[in-house]
Amino acid sequence: MRLINTSTCLFEEFIGRYIPKYAIFSYTWEEEEVSFKEMSDLSRNNKKGYRKIEMTCQMASQAGLSYAWIDTCCIDKYSSAELTEAINSMYRWY
Repeated sequence: MRLINTSTCLFEEFIGRYIPKYAIFSYTWEEEEVSFKEMSDLSRNNKKGYRKIEMTCQMASQAGLSYAWIDTCCIDKYSSAELTEAINSMYRWY
């Protein structure tokens, strides 16, 4: 599972049984959401959707959580295997 570290706003991968507690917030999709591919690009900071990632990290951190999950950027939608796994795991994640 790919999570966003709330201190760095960077991805960390967790494989196997140990998945740390993480925040998921409900929100509406808007223009310029940051995708998985864009998360590794510094230009992500210029997109409107990056503010949502920063706010999510800030709120999760304030709640005492070191990680957050956001569907628009934590799932590599170009990988059919990853997308299928994410769709099948949604109930567990939420």
